[in-house]
Amino acid sequence: MLTFRAISEDQPGPKWAGLFRDYWPAYARWWSREGLSNRPTWMECHRAMAQHMPELLPLYETLCDLVGGGDMESRFLSFFCPPAYLSGCSQALWPGKEPLLVRNYDYDPSAFDGIVLKTRWQGRGVIGTTDGLFGLVDGMNDAGLAVSLTFGGRRETGTGFGVPLILRYVLQTCTTAEEAGKALSRIPCHMSYNVTVVDRARHFLTGYLAPDRPALLAHTAVATNHQERVEWSSHARLTATVERERYLLQRLTLHPDTQEKFIRTFLRPPLYSTAFAAGFGTIFTAAYRAGKGQAEWHWPGQVWNKSFDHFPEDSVTLTFPGTVQMSGF
Repeated sequence: MLTFRAISEDQPGPKWAGLFRDYWPAYARWWSREGLSNRPTWMECHRAMAQHMPELLPLYETLCDLVGGGDMESRFLSFFCPPAYLSGCSQALWPGKEPLLVRNYDYDPSAFDGIVLKTRWQGRGVIGTTDGLFGLVDGMNDAGLAVSLTFGGRRETGTGFGVPLILRYVLQTCTTAEEAGKALSRIPCHMSYNVTVVDRARHFLTGYLAPDRPALLAHTAVATNHQERVEWSSHARLTATVERERYLLQRLTLHPDTQEKFIRTFLRPPLYSTAFAAGFGTIFTAAYRAGKGQAEWHWPGQVWNKSFDHFPEDSVTLTFPGTVQMSGF
């Protein structure tokens, strides 16, 4: 069972600090599982933030202070050179005129925040699904920019940031797909990930990020769990990344779906996955209508609506593989 919670707090404060306090024991175990000597020092983390994300540095320091300024907490919140982690995921842009980004997040429910967070940090409105409470796996901002990630299907790791913080940076500092592409090309990522971005004018791109080669920006509206080609064949077979990509490309080119029908395709195989035992079950389907400031989280038979204008702090309780129950706090 997993409970999604909607939390709204314009500036970092007691709500966010309380979430961090509740989640920190699990994240501390994850962060230190390979030994703290294998994680960068606080000084290295701070220096990396100052070099690659200077606009985010004051926010980072505020969050660190809010949780007590501890060494390990501050290193974790930098997302710099975190432990390796894998996910599934599919994402695509609806082929119509309105910018609509739809994605499935395939992951282990026990390792998932389950938080949809609305903030106005540094004056920028952002709604997104959190990872590590600072980072995001998908989201939108009040400038009409939406962004989502999928794992890139490669084993290599390197010196760089965890991709959820890169998504946070994009939504905090960028207003167009072009600006987002420049940020994705510049900021080092510690593993291979695919990041799809669309703006209010429906300009879009997918950035293929990697730790061992320059980022590639592609004018493609679909991303699953490989980049230009399959490089990790066993992972590709396990997650059916090629089959999911082909299916989405066919939907975009052969089937002129309505928005609602396009979203529903993500709630059925081959996109919707029940492989929770392997850590790749579909936890949610998100649909971002960022030009309107609206977002939806979908499950079979259920939808959860949020927007910048209407963001009730309610919750959704899920019992996998797919039953859901609406509830309030």
